[in-house]
Amino acid sequence: MQKLMPTMLALLAVLFIASLSLFTVDQRQYAMVFQFGEVERVIKQPGIQFKIPLLQNVRYFDSRVLTIDAEAPELFNTREKKNVLVDSYVKWRIVDVEQFYKSVGSEAAAVARLKQTINDGLRAEFGQKTVADVISGKRDEVMDTVRKRADADARKIGVEILDVRLKRVDFPDKISSSVYDRMQSERRTVASQLRSEGAADAERIRAEAEKQRDVILAEAYNKAQQLKGEGDAKAAAIYAEAYGRSPEFYAFWRSMDAYKESFKNKSDVMVLDPNSEFFKYFKNPQAASKGK
Repeated sequence: MQKLMPTMLALLAVLFIASLSLFTVDQRQYAMVFQFGEVERVIKQPGIQFKIPLLQNVRYFDSRVLTIDAEAPELFNTREKKNVLVDSYVKWRIVDVEQFYKSVGSEAAAVARLKQTINDGLRAEFGQKTVADVISGKRDEVMDTVRKRADADARKIGVEILDVRLKRVDFPDKISSSVYDRMQSERRTVASQLRSEGAADAERIRAEAEKQRDVILAEAYNKAQQLKGEGDAKAAAIYAEAYGRSPEFYAFWRSMDAYKESFKNKSDVMVLDPNSEFFKYFKNPQAASKGK
C-alpha cells in the first residue's frame, strides 16, 4: 500500500491539473478565454479546449437565435394622432462575441438596449404611417424598415437582428369601434366608386359590341344582296339561253314551275277561267312534246 501511495497521489495531481486545464464548448455556445482580465481568445467551434490553470478563466455566451418577446403591447401614435396597441417580437443573435462583451457585457444588457432600439424604430415608423398602413397596407414595409434600422445599431454591439415582427396591431377598446366604423364607411365609398366605374365600363363595352354587331350584319346583308344579284343574273342568262334553244320547252318548264308554286299550299284558292292559257298543259299534256 505504501508503494502505491506515490502513484495514487501523482494520479490525483494529474486529474486535478487536468480539471483546471480542460473545458468543453457546447454547440450552442461561444467561449471567451480571459487572462488577467483581458480577452485572450474567442472559441466558436464546439469541443474540448485547454487553458492555463489559475491564470485563465472562461466565460460562455449563447450562440443560438434568441427572441425578445414584448411583455405587453406598447402604445404608439400614428400619423393621424391615433393611438394603437402594438405587440411585437424580435429575433437576434450574437455574431461578434468580443465586440458584444466589450460593448454590453451581458445578454441582459443587450436585450435592454435592443428593446429600446426597436421601440424607437417602431415609434418613428408609426408616426409617419396611417392606421390603414400599419394594419394592412404597409405593414411589411414597416417591419422591414424597423429591422434594418435596428440591425444597423445592433451591429455596433456585435449583434445581428434577424427579424422584427408585429404580432398584433389593434386599437384601445374605447376608440376601436369608432375607428372601425370610419374604416367601414371608407371601404363602402371605395366599393361604390368601383361599382360605378364597373357599370360605366360595362355600358361602354356593351355599346361597342352592339356597334360591331350592326356593322357585321350590314356587311353580311350587302354581301347577301350581291350574291343574290349575281345568282339572279346567272339564272336570267340560263333562262334566256333555254328560251333561245326551245321557246316551247321553255314555256312548258315555266308553266311547271308556276303549277308547283301555285299548288304548293293546299289552303290557297284560285279562281280562273277553265279556258285560260294557264291550264294549257293541264288540258293537253302532249302540247309540250309537240313543241320539242
